[in-house]
Amino acid sequence: MSQKKTNGEVIFVGAGPGDPELITVKGSRALERADRVIYAGSLVNPELLELCRPGTPVHDSAHLTLEEVVALMYEGTSHGETIVRLHTGDPSMYGAIKEQFDHLDKQNISYSVIPGVSSVFAAAAAVKREFTLPEISQTLILTRMAGRTPVPEREALANLAKHQASMAIFLSVQDMHSVVEALLEGGYPASTPIAVISKASWPDEEILHGTLETIVEKVKLAGIRKQAQILVGDFLDPANGYARSKLYDPTFTHEYRQGSKP
Repeated sequence: MSQKKTNGEVIFVGAGPGDPELITVKGSRALERADRVIYAGSLVNPELLELCRPGTPVHDSAHLTLEEVVALMYEGTSHGETIVRLHTGDPSMYGAIKEQFDHLDKQNISYSVIPGVSSVFAAAAAVKREFTLPEISQTLILTRMAGRTPVPEREALANLAKHQASMAIFLSVQDMHSVVEALLEGGYPASTPIAVISKASWPDEEILHGTLETIVEKVKLAGIRKQAQILVGDFLDPANGYARSKLYDPTFTHEYRQGSKP
């Protein structure tokens, strides 16, 4: 026999990459009406908490276990509260949300998800690049190096590098030497362009450009150890140019326009 649903709810909100203006309108409205907020204090910009009503209880989950987080959710929803679980970037990327969903499902607590701007896209905006250039790459791989959290062998960075696609690497800048070794092992030439974007969209954002041959030393000198995106691929600097998009080519016919003859 299923449990009766509580009157409260949990809303998982993507806070965006750092700039408080990069939260979605829907996400900001959820914060404005929240009765309680549980936020990832190690990564979420605290300025976003200013959107909450004065006196709204806020809990920094950086110091909490999963069980302590869901206990706060149980407590609040049992009293009819709307709880915002504020995650950095987009909750679906390295957000550890599935395990939270499972606990809420067991207690029959209603929840929903509001997506956010991932740091991968803030990083691309910071360097003013497009991941999907015609005839350069039409694929973007989002991944991370194995560390204290393992990675399936089939998803080892060297294996993914064999595709020579555009790549964004999360949570790995602390071992930049191993990142570069794996990319070279997978087949990227040493001249492949690479960018490291620390704290994309924050006031203290830092951007390093280089190649697989030079980037390790640059990261070391800059002292970047966390909160950085690593972008790799020819999309960063297409040495031999790239093809024009078909969408806006005057000779290309599609549903909304008849193309002219070349």
